[in-house]
Amino acid sequence: MTDKTIRVSTDVGGTFTDLVYFETDRVSGVQTVRTEKSDTTPPDFEKGVLNVLDKAGVDIASVDLFAHGTTVIINALTERKGAKVGLITTKGFRDTLEIGRGNRPDFFNLMYRKPAPFVPRHLRQELPGRMDYQGRETIPLDLSLLDTILAGFKAEKVEAIAICLLHSYANPAHESAVLQAIRERWPEIAAVASHQITREWREYERSNTTVLSAYVQPKAQRYLEKLETGLRDKGYRGNLFIMQSNCGVDSVDAVKAVPITMVESGPASGFWGAAELGRIIDEPNVLALDIGGTTAKCSLIENGQVRIKTDYWIERNKTSAGYPIMVPVVDLVEIGNGGGSIAWVDDFNKLHVGPQSAGASPGPAAYGRGGTNVTTTDANLALGRINHDYFCGGSVIADMAALDTALEALAGQLGVSPSEAARGIVRIANSNMVNALKLVSVNRGYDPRDFTLVAFGGGGAMHAVSLGQELNVKKVVIPRGAAVFSAWGMMMSDLRRDYFVTRLLDQTDHAALDDLVSQTMALAVSEFVHEGVEAAKVTMRPLIRCRYRNQEFAVEVPVISGPIGAEETARMVADFHEIYEREYTYRLDADVEIIGLHLIASSEIGKLELVPLPRTGASVEQAIKGRRSVDYATEGVHEAVIYDARKLEPGMQFAGPAIIEDPGTTIVVHPDNIVLIDDYGNTHITIRS
Repeated sequence: MTDKTIRVSTDVGGTFTDLVYFETDRVSGVQTVRTEKSDTTPPDFEKGVLNVLDKAGVDIASVDLFAHGTTVIINALTERKGAKVGLITTKGFRDTLEIGRGNRPDFFNLMYRKPAPFVPRHLRQELPGRMDYQGRETIPLDLSLLDTILAGFKAEKVEAIAICLLHSYANPAHESAVLQAIRERWPEIAAVASHQITREWREYERSNTTVLSAYVQPKAQRYLEKLETGLRDKGYRGNLFIMQSNCGVDSVDAVKAVPITMVESGPASGFWGAAELGRIIDEPNVLALDIGGTTAKCSLIENGQVRIKTDYWIERNKTSAGYPIMVPVVDLVEIGNGGGSIAWVDDFNKLHVGPQSAGASPGPAAYGRGGTNVTTTDANLALGRINHDYFCGGSVIADMAALDTALEALAGQLGVSPSEAARGIVRIANSNMVNALKLVSVNRGYDPRDFTLVAFGGGGAMHAVSLGQELNVKKVVIPRGAAVFSAWGMMMSDLRRDYFVTRLLDQTDHAALDDLVSQTMALAVSEFVHEGVEAAKVTMRPLIRCRYRNQEFAVEVPVISGPIGAEETARMVADFHEIYEREYTYRLDADVEIIGLHLIASSEIGKLELVPLPRTGASVEQAIKGRRSVDYATEGVHEAVIYDARKLEPGMQFAGPAIIEDPGTTIVVHPDNIVLIDDYGNTHITIRS
């Protein structure tokens, strides 16, 4: 055993693969931090991970903990690069996927067509047998047709099987029997049953979730196996933890079985990191914003708690209902606005930014890789907000000639000067992001003035102050290592699983509620113990899902993890009225109905504890690199002082206009902003009213 603890995390994004390396001396407590980026390498994403490890010079054999997040699942879904799936369901319910929901967003479009299901009708097969909503068998399961069904799947070259039977959330016995029979008859096929993923009601949502999990399972298994092999070949002998969409990590074996749980693993780690950072700097209420190369994502964190939901949809937009995925996912809003978002002019001579992205290749015009479209990054570069002599931390020589050519062409379409076109791009991008932040705050009854904006990702720091000024937030915080903050967030994550159980109970039936909570907690402990975690180290946080009787919408109400009696149930009902009113702006004098439980079970696996950075006594003037003219897009052109982020120390303070240059990002400090560097190297920006 060495006298050092080394933790590494990697995050595969749409444009870059990020790495964070933390080394802590157990004796002195001194921490060494290294960050690195390399290009993401689709379709072989594991190569990008191995490349960034080599680029950072990491001796993987000495690493104690390795955590990983990836976009491989969401990419496989959106690009339709998954497996050929066969579905087995209850007799009479073959067309559940086709029927879907009546949630037509393009309501007045008489030519509207529902999104095509991921499994065509000839690959959706039925078995006799039936459970009711209380889990009682009404018709015995009949497996006599299974051999014929599997023979048909083999003839159609099916690569994965999804099993979703009616009311299996209440009793999975029939599903378990079908799954076991398939494994006996066809052991090499990838197969997953709905009860392995969720124990919530909603037949269509459960069916679609199971199908999508089967759809990505073979690809996810191959990817994770290749990553494991690559790490093992480099000498890594520790556990590989995979980031989940619920802001926790899980073992690689558990993820292989149900890979759909990491559909939004990248954003989840960043938002969890924002919550942990808020705890460290005593800012429990946070608006978290992640601006990457392709998208911008935001989430609201209240009292240090990240909101988790299972009402998650992909490809949902103004003209499509999208596809539901009923797994625990961080509550976020995502828009197609990132550093690589392309600016374009429509047929009515209006300027737009995104959602199309230039990606990593060819990337923005300034990358010099053949890109001819102006992006948000190009606009920031043209306005002097990014230093063309320190582009991408000095690793890329900015192709200003290509940028000028692309910007002049766009400006010509609009009939304005290139500088005005660049300002317009930044303003539109900011407007899009403000609207997204309002969706997670104002639209849900929260006042942004009560929150601190924590911005990260490669582009977060460039836009954060403008957004903060628009929303009147308390202040803006840019984390140290903001460009790779999602990877940092993985090091702060616990081993976590979310258990959702559907059970209809009356508000006065505290005995049944206590039984539901205690049984689910016992199940969670047994699963953690099976993973090698001591029962005493498992933390429980139960949330009861309640609604007004016979209404549709429910909210989650926290309760104690101990015995639940009449007093605790009465307190839960009182809390429900307050939470419901904040969410939906009204309360009713009506009975409350319990519809289920959300149990958060977690255990620490060696969470990183930060130590304050040393102070050398250097003055803030020693961090000044120079001065240059910067166009702030909304506040005119100002001469800004340029600071080297690597020379800024805790306690340093200065005022804008200023630019802070970090190898991974650029912090734009507007006129009259006050900047303070905290004990951990985070940049606090106070906005003067």
